[in-house]
Amino acid sequence: MTRRQEQLQAFDRLLTIMDELREQCPWDKKQTMESLRHLTIEEVYELGDAILDNDLEEVKKELGDVLLHIVFYSRIGSETNSFDIADVCHSICDKLIERHPHIYSDVKVENEDDVKRNWEQIKLKEKGKTSVLQGVPKSLPAMVKANRIQDKVAGVGFDWEHPEQVYEKVEEELNELKIEVANGNVDKMESELGDVLFSIINYARFLKINPENALERTNKKFIKRFQYLEAKSREINKSLSEMTLSEMDVFWEEAKKV
Repeated sequence: MTRRQEQLQAFDRLLTIMDELREQCPWDKKQTMESLRHLTIEEVYELGDAILDNDLEEVKKELGDVLLHIVFYSRIGSETNSFDIADVCHSICDKLIERHPHIYSDVKVENEDDVKRNWEQIKLKEKGKTSVLQGVPKSLPAMVKANRIQDKVAGVGFDWEHPEQVYEKVEEELNELKIEVANGNVDKMESELGDVLFSIINYARFLKINPENALERTNKKFIKRFQYLEAKSREINKSLSEMTLSEMDVFWEEAKKV
């Protein structure tokens, strides 16, 4: 048996189990697309955590959980003759072929940027879309949404030419924020802070750094150091609220070396 045959057999096994659960398990029989939605989102976040931790064994498990949800939605869709897993697979295959004319047709590209520009232009022609931003989900977290917005408009040529220009924009927005902080207008401060964050996310894109990953890396680093500080405070039988900032700073600096 070839590896491809093993893969197809494994997928067939999953489809069979899904059918059995949907027909026999009280919990699985009750589920709807709406009831599964929040669980799917949770599974994707868990996959994201495993990827950031570079835990490949956990990545494998979480991919299985996500795949189960795809199969589950497809099974539910088949019950109303709306679609099944074959339709889902064909749909993504057709889309990939259509959006990669440099592979499946005679379009020529020079680099990754050309591919992304073609992708966005093809998407714009689909379903009578009038804006490249129509494909940005409204419910995305703000940072991820900002990154996707910038990516999409860049795909049709609306972009800065050099990273230095973007950094200058960051400095400009910081100065505008500073002015509004001095004025004490909270509404304008919020607006300018949003501009600062948007410009920093844009700068990260030019540096080819995912801002979500960068911030999560800092989150994990802060959590590790703070928990070290908490552990040390317990060792000296002193709560954090009883310690001075200078005392805490000693352990904080130690945490950086651990």
